[in-house]
This record gives sequence, C-alpha cells and structure tokens, in this order.
Amino acid sequence: MGNFFTVVHSCKGPRFKLKRGPVDYSMNDLATNHDGIRTVRADNRCDFSGSSDLCICVVTWNMNGQVSYKDIEQLVGSDREFDLLVVGLQEAPRNNISQLLQAALVETHILLGKAIMQSLQLYVFGQKMNSELFINELKVDKHAVGGFGGLIRRKKGAVAVNIIYKGIRMLFICCHLSAHAGNVEDRNSQYRNISRSLFSKNQNPYARPVQVTVWLGDLNYRVQGIDTHPARNLVQKNLHRLLTGKDQLLQEAERGQIFSGYCEGALAFKPTYKYNIGSSNYDTSYKVRVPSWTDRILFKIEDSGKISATLHSYQSIDAIHSSDHKPVKAHLCLQAIKQSPLMP
Repeated sequence: MGNFFTVVHSCKGPRFKLKRGPVDYSMNDLATNHDGIRTVRADNRCDFSGSSDLCICVVTWNMNGQVSYKDIEQLVGSDREFDLLVVGLQEAPRNNISQLLQAALVETHILLGKAIMQSLQLYVFGQKMNSELFINELKVDKHAVGGFGGLIRRKKGAVAVNIIYKGIRMLFICCHLSAHAGNVEDRNSQYRNISRSLFSKNQNPYARPVQVTVWLGDLNYRVQGIDTHPARNLVQKNLHRLLTGKDQLLQEAERGQIFSGYCEGALAFKPTYKYNIGSSNYDTSYKVRVPSWTDRILFKIEDSGKISATLHSYQSIDAIHSSDHKPVKAHLCLQAIKQSPLMP
C-alpha cells in the first residue's frame, strides 16, 4: 500500500509512523519520490471562501449502458459552488449524455469542453458566470486500446481534456482499462501507452508543461489474494480498509509499474464493483466476483513549487443503483503558491 499523509493548503502534513520510520511528507516530495501512490487523508473543511484559486469536483462512473435523468442529477449533486465539474463516463449508453448533463446543470454551469470515443466520455463544465473568460486554452485527444469492446459499448482506452483555466495548466484523463483480475500486466501496459500517446502528435516543444494531472475512470484493478466470501464479510463489518493491502492498483504502483508520484484519497468507501443492478448487494451471479475498487480518481502535482493541492473528499455515490458499478466523486482544490521576490 502507498504511504499515508495529509495534504493541506500549507502543503505540510503531520508525521505518521510508517514501517520505514516517521517521515514528514509534503507536496514537494512528489517530484522526487517514486515509491507508489501516496494515500491522502481528505480534509473536509472547504467553504469555497476564496482560500483556493480553483475548486474542482471530479466524478467517474461506469454506467453499464444505462442512464436516467434522476441518476444524472444524483451524479452531479446539489452542491454547485465548484469552479469546474469534471465528469468521466465509461460504458455510456447511446443517449445524448451531454444534453442530460447540461439540463441538470443549466442553472449553474456551462459545458466548456468534451472528449468522446464512443462509450468513453469526458465532460468539463465551468460556472456560468465568467467561465469562458478564465479559459486560455482547451484541447482534446483520445487513445484506443485493442479489442472489439466498442461494438458492445464497452470501448477501452482513454479520452482527455487539456485545459488552462485561471492560469493553471491541467490535464484530465478518463480511461477504461482491460477487465478481469488476471489482466494486470495488460492494464499496466495500457496505462503506459496512454500516458505516452495522448497529445503526442504535433507537440509544441516550447509549450509550458502541465501543472496538474488527474486520472479518473474504470481502471479495472481488482482485489486479489482473498476469496469473495471472506472479502464480503470484511465489507459487511465495515472493515474493508483491511482489503486495501490486496488492491492491485496500489500493489503495482508500489512496484514502480504505474502512477509514480500520484496521490489518491484513502479508500474509506466500500468497493465499487460488482453490484447486482438495482441494488447495493454484491454480485450473486455464478461468478460471485470479489468486491473491488475498480473505479478511481488519482491526481499528481507536476509543478509542486507553484501549485498546492487539497483533497477535501473522496467517496462513492451509493444511492445510484442502475449500474453494476458505484460512481466515485472527489473534491480537489488548487492554489497557486505565491513566489517570493528574488533577493538582490
């Protein structure tokens, strides 16, 4: 499992005793330490008071080909004070999801950009008032990975939006990686190929680099090394935190295969897959899959000397029952670090 620390506006976290001894982590460590995904404790105190330059709500959901307007309303929520709302969808149905999202957000937000590759979709919304004035640039790209999933509305790969908003250069990547517990190396390879390929064509060598990268989607990494019934018993007793040590995503990151230097909120919510459709009961089909956190949101501060980040929440949306996945939502706030004037 990755290291555990708190990210706050000052970028300093309290000391935690780890197996390697107590270490005081800060965001400045992210550029040099590459020992797995850093697990971030959420700070729930955001009041949208202006202490942050940019507050972002990020949502990911594998829709399993189904949608209703009620689900969309629950997905975007009633809290509409975010500067940006980023919605990533996998296995989206053929309905016009863009129209449904815009209808749900009509009073508060407008669509700034979208990237779509069949059932894999990414939308970025900004506040109605002045959002278009804050955009300096917006580009989109996509990268497909092998197979015929697109024929059954299960397209694999990634779509991305590169945006400069309020002067902060951000990259949002929504992905759907290969399924099945045994395909770990396939997922690792797809992550690396997507990372290399997005926005690689006609790249401007003089362009300023991205400062913040956010990955979201159905990454499809599973809980392994435990049978389904013992795993379900732990979840039922609210002891699912004990399963995080068996999470393939954290294991592969710890091995240095993927997501070097990324952060993720603590997996305090129950595994988001696989549910019986229409309920909050785990899979009772003949496969009785092991409950797993397939749906994730990770972020990386690429320019830690100029940008600080605070994760205010990381949770699943359990009230939505139309899919075999539960959506996941994160609340991330960014602040530009004031640069000290150079000494004469």
